[in-house]
Amino acid sequence: MASPLPCYHCGLPVPPGSSWHARVLNETRAMCCPGCQAVAEAIVNGGLESYYQHRSESSINPAALPQALSDELALYDREDVQQPFVRHEGDLSSTSLMIEGISCAACGWLIERHLLGLEGVAEASLNLSNHRLQVRWSDSRLPLSELLAELRRIGYAAHPYQADQVTERLASENRRSLRQIGVTGLLWMQVMMATMATWPEFNLDLSESFFVTLRWTALLLTTPIVFYCSTDFFKGALRDLRTRHLTMDVSVSLAIGGAYLAGIWSTLTGQGELYFDAVGMFALFLLTGRYLERRARERTAAATSQLVNLLPASCLKLNDDEQTDRILLRELRVGDRVLVQPGGLIPADGRILDGQSSIDESLLTGEYLPQARGVGDPVTAGTLNVEGPLTIGVQALGDDTRLSAIVRLLERAQSDKPRLAELADRVAQWFLLAVLLTAAVVGVIWWQVDPQRAFWVVLALLVATCPCALSLATPTALTAATGTLHKLGLLLTRGHVLEGLNHIDTVIFDKTGTLTEGRLTLSEIRPLGHLDADACLALAAALENRSEHPISKAFGRAPQAADAVDSVPGLGLQGSVGGRQLRIGQPGFVADGYGGTAPAIPGDQGQWLLLGDAQGPLAWLVLDDRLRDDAPALVQACHQRGWRTLLLSGDSSPMVANIAHQLGIDEARSGLTPADKLTHLQRLQAEGHRVLMLGDGVNDVPVLAAADISVAMGSATDLAKTSADAVLLSNRLDSLVQAFSLARRSRRIIVENLAWATLYNGLILPFAAIGWVTPLWAALGMSASSLLVVLNALRLTRLPKTPEPQASVLQ
Repeated sequence: MASPLPCYHCGLPVPPGSSWHARVLNETRAMCCPGCQAVAEAIVNGGLESYYQHRSESSINPAALPQALSDELALYDREDVQQPFVRHEGDLSSTSLMIEGISCAACGWLIERHLLGLEGVAEASLNLSNHRLQVRWSDSRLPLSELLAELRRIGYAAHPYQADQVTERLASENRRSLRQIGVTGLLWMQVMMATMATWPEFNLDLSESFFVTLRWTALLLTTPIVFYCSTDFFKGALRDLRTRHLTMDVSVSLAIGGAYLAGIWSTLTGQGELYFDAVGMFALFLLTGRYLERRARERTAAATSQLVNLLPASCLKLNDDEQTDRILLRELRVGDRVLVQPGGLIPADGRILDGQSSIDESLLTGEYLPQARGVGDPVTAGTLNVEGPLTIGVQALGDDTRLSAIVRLLERAQSDKPRLAELADRVAQWFLLAVLLTAAVVGVIWWQVDPQRAFWVVLALLVATCPCALSLATPTALTAATGTLHKLGLLLTRGHVLEGLNHIDTVIFDKTGTLTEGRLTLSEIRPLGHLDADACLALAAALENRSEHPISKAFGRAPQAADAVDSVPGLGLQGSVGGRQLRIGQPGFVADGYGGTAPAIPGDQGQWLLLGDAQGPLAWLVLDDRLRDDAPALVQACHQRGWRTLLLSGDSSPMVANIAHQLGIDEARSGLTPADKLTHLQRLQAEGHRVLMLGDGVNDVPVLAAADISVAMGSATDLAKTSADAVLLSNRLDSLVQAFSLARRSRRIIVENLAWATLYNGLILPFAAIGWVTPLWAALGMSASSLLVVLNALRLTRLPKTPEPQASVLQ
């Protein structure tokens, strides 16, 4: 059988018998849908068909883009709506737009040329790296709504770009940190060359004037490192001293400041050694470590702000005369009535006043199938209306909605500081206090013995015992291990994951999208009449292809189209295919179509749909959410480590118990709300268990935040991923099995690093105190100690060996 012809615009298969064509580059091209046909014709009519000669990839199918009604686009013409993102400069306005649907560089050329060809557009510039479009145009000649509509006509969806303030601030801090690191590294290399030339060890025959020049050059080059690159250390030290709270900033500031002042004194007097190279070295090591820490924190900054993406920007409000007005979501009030069309998001918590439909609540409950809802039933903001139009009375908005309640659970779960972090803070304070007291005592003693050497001995002591190696011991190992796990497809967003995995004794799994793939597939067809399985599938697909229900995606493309298809929410579909009246859906609904009794469902696994015509039943079609191939290996790896396994799911179907039985999971509970899951987790923690949570939905967010270790799937919602300690980007569960092995190696290397750092500081301190270690050798020793710690941590960059395959528990 010949493979279907690809669509010339988007590359998707063209359905057999397709009547959609467009003439492009002097040839008639086949199109897969009217959307691609319309886009192609708009590009050709605009004189831009050379776009198809330059593109390197197929375009995005316009059917996959967000569809907005014309009255919703018209909202962008209101001044109050434009105020946050449109700037008016004389006769021209300017804005920044995010563009969806870009697939290659030719898309940028097409967008810019098309917009510049419009009357009133003065400038259009697209940044292909971030898909951000800068536009300057005459708002009086071309309304913003028409500009957005023009972009949609050529196949691209655009919406205003408004940067999140927290994200922008963190990005600005990261850019500043990178500049500081770059300046420090560049100047330090120059300072090293200048100071090394003054060392007696090199025995350079320098004139006195050149010797003085090198000292002043080193001073000038070091000054920006101290007063620009290291200002955060000094500010932190002053803040900590005011609050009587010792941190590394105090020790670091004393070392950097002391070495800098000593260098100034040496430069002015011409006596003693320069220590400007030590200043640059301290700053470079410490700034780099803090930058890596900042990058880890950045990923969790915008967790709650992601929730706004679950709500629509506008809604249809019903007036007293039953007419609708599209308004912004912020203009909605409790008691208003809203009309939610099929495929629309519900804007607020409320109750159905009129209509019947199915509601997709998978983001909140974990139910992978939409639930039938009718008059009087409650609905939740952010859920999706699948089938029929609904009139909803608004009962809760903003902070009072169920989504906001989930956010509050998240914030409450994140508010508790781990005990290990508190212990580390206390130990660090006592360590720094001991070092400072020791330096003070040593300074007093040397002032009595030899006042001229007192300052240099104290400086050497501070430099030698500067806890660089101690502070690098854990972060470098975690950074190396994190990079290794990233190669395996597991992204760590918090540093305690690898250490915490060594203490886990309980694992909680979500079902939908975690142990299963999170999408329905047609697993079996059981004919009941004279038609074979292929013929029954063709009839079912002809009906389902006219539906927006998620079930329809499991049937693929239909070779023929059904006529007069009606959807009965919660029951099924009915329509005509080739003159034959068909029904598909619940057994009772289909049986009513032929006036008989529905056959008994043959099994209890999966979703059973009946297909029938006017004469009787034709076939059973079984839909299932397929188990991930590597799920058995993950559960088995947990059992081999002696961990207890639990399956907590919002799905109330029998599939929860069936999957738990198949995988050998110790305990399974279904039909749980987010609060139920959090309560169950807290009960386990109260009993002394250390819990690892693996999930993917908004309903898992509170548990992900409260668990000792949490992992979100790569296909999870943005809110779930930002709330988790790690993200499984590859969606491969076997990466977790390798992470378990790497966690043990990481713990061993961290212990080795801490032992070495402690041993070094313990040995160097007495020698520095008695004056046997000069500041120069103290700096070199500190650098060597830090380098050894880093090299030991780099052993973790080697990928762990893949474990031997185990027999599947499903066999």
